[in-house]
Amino acid sequence: MHNIQDILEARDFIMSKTDHRPVIGMILGSGLGTLADEIENPVKIPYSEIPHFAKSGAIGHANELVIGELNGKIVAAMKGRFHYYEGFTLDEVTFPVRVMKALGIVNVIITNACGAVNTNFNPGDLMLITDHINLVGINPLIGPNNDELGTRFPDLSQVYDKELRTIASKVANELNIPLQHGVYAWWSGPTYETPAEIRMMRTLGADAAGMSTVPEAIVATHGNMKVLGISCLTNMACGILDQPLNHDEVIEVAGKVRVKFVALIKGILEEMEIG
Repeated sequence: MHNIQDILEARDFIMSKTDHRPVIGMILGSGLGTLADEIENPVKIPYSEIPHFAKSGAIGHANELVIGELNGKIVAAMKGRFHYYEGFTLDEVTFPVRVMKALGIVNVIITNACGAVNTNFNPGDLMLITDHINLVGINPLIGPNNDELGTRFPDLSQVYDKELRTIASKVANELNIPLQHGVYAWWSGPTYETPAEIRMMRTLGADAAGMSTVPEAIVATHGNMKVLGISCLTNMACGILDQPLNHDEVIEVAGKVRVKFVALIKGILEEMEIG
């Protein structure tokens, strides 16, 4: 479990770098970090400078926290995240979520690039996460619980906030952006799933599969934060099409949907009520 002193050290360092007081947190997935470039009057803080932050080596992750104004809201955007498959502990993976909470952030938007398991979906679609399946078999809350951070046995029946999902659906409809709805399955990686594993996921009710998001969403829920999850479906998962998968394709497709992704998030920010 996270050390409160470490959380406060990271929070105080960030607050010393900017007068902005963010109200919304964003975790930007592979190829989706360009949203942070839209932030006005940005303060950019490299992860390497923030006490106790890790540093991602994943392609498409810039490793900096960007704080500033986006569509009338002060946001703190993680341009790049940490993954379990990189060898980080889940404490390291989810530490930034604890720091966001300490900064006063209550609403967090978690995004990712992932594979479509549902054969009715297509590469380039955006998917609103309605629920998740943890297939990794571990949990970021394992270990002694700190009651100051959250309850010992958190309820996960509403991880992905209904009100925020309603706002996202409304904005997507107004902007004429097709938005799929589905269940996200967390896979440890770094290998892509086998065709048999994808068939298993589909049988279990998953619509998409990826290597992130779930640990952060669990810790945010533990901290009584409201979570909105959005996936960029960059490819059909293994075995659906008779072709191999590669990460270059993931980054390329994520880049192509940048315009509608940015428009959707900015529209959501405009509609979100803080407090």
